[in-house]
Amino acid sequence: MSRIQCHYATLTLALASILAISTSNMAVAADKPIKIGLLEDASGNFALPVIPKIHATELAIDEINAKGGILGRPVELIKYDTQSDNTRFQQMARRLIKNDKVDVIFGAFSSASREAIRPIMDKEKQLYWYNNQYEGGVCDSNVFVTGAVPEQQFSTLLPWMMEKYGKRVYTIAADYNFGQISAEWVRKIVKENGGAMVGEEFIPLSVSQFGQTIQNIQKAKPDFVVTLLVGTNQSSYYEQQAAAKLNLPMASSVNVGQAYEHKRFKPPALKDMYVTANYIEEVDSPASNDFKKRFRAKFPDEPYINQEAANAYDAVYLYKLAVEKAKSVDQVAVRKALESGDICTDGPSGKVCIDPKSHHLSHTIYLAHVRDDHSVEIPKVWPDIKPYWLGEAGCNLPVKPDTSQYTPSNPPKA
Repeated sequence: MSRIQCHYATLTLALASILAISTSNMAVAADKPIKIGLLEDASGNFALPVIPKIHATELAIDEINAKGGILGRPVELIKYDTQSDNTRFQQMARRLIKNDKVDVIFGAFSSASREAIRPIMDKEKQLYWYNNQYEGGVCDSNVFVTGAVPEQQFSTLLPWMMEKYGKRVYTIAADYNFGQISAEWVRKIVKENGGAMVGEEFIPLSVSQFGQTIQNIQKAKPDFVVTLLVGTNQSSYYEQQAAAKLNLPMASSVNVGQAYEHKRFKPPALKDMYVTANYIEEVDSPASNDFKKRFRAKFPDEPYINQEAANAYDAVYLYKLAVEKAKSVDQVAVRKALESGDICTDGPSGKVCIDPKSHHLSHTIYLAHVRDDHSVEIPKVWPDIKPYWLGEAGCNLPVKPDTSQYTPSNPPKA
């Protein structure tokens, strides 16, 4: 063999070796799982509405893995029970980022829990999904929200209630940022529609006795009561107001759709409760019925499939679409894909789409009315309600990065 032939043979072997190593690395990368971190309250004060949310996340991931994963890679769920404890939320968030090195984090039920971990997400530039109905206003480059917000729920619910029952309104709300900011939205929309606030109370989460509050409502003589109560302690209000024969219509953005009080309490505790939700189990449509069938096949003992289950399920599929569009799990690339304006999925409630400016989701909004016997009717549906307020107020995350939470009295500056 000549010197040139020998050199050529050596080069060919070297190239073949490099190609083999490269192919091997690609195979390892293809097999490497995409890691989704989950921080949810499987126990504690908020566990009851959160467990369906956890199960919906698991259902979506199982379905995706059964069809080959994302970009040919399996999806691995790393989950921690945050126990309705905000300190634990912070500890587990850091663990997911630093130790588990997840590609994305989903999590939190209460707004207080979200706000406990959001600074961590912002510091680490961690892609984070908050899959919950909430008080609105979060304009954050690192955060995507699949739950409904006040301009989708109160702008539909309150004018409808005022036209049907009257314009004197009394609000009782959980005493933390969710209740306080939601109550601000109630005041704003009631005033804009010519109504009057005749009372407002903020109730600590530990309170379970409502005798004085019921007396205050009776004295104020409202046409209806807006109830923004959360957690197992505060839900005792409904049986107590029924026992006191308060007999006033109620309006809410959270009850029934989250903690299914109409299933948990005997009639007539929830009589004439009206709720605007982006999903409830009683929605009778092909998409909803198919979702319920698949959900119950995996979790036959689930007592109720709530709106947060739908929000969590949609989030997994929206993330999948964004990764596929980006052709990568690189968090900057995935954010850009989510901000492209064409990330939509057909979920349990129908088609939902990410708004690029605010990182929030469009929704069909259902008006659920609880009858005397606690059966539910849906007298009104508002299709494709956009999360318009933040964008109109000046939140434009693809153009102007931000990490703030705004309120009607403190809007972003355009």
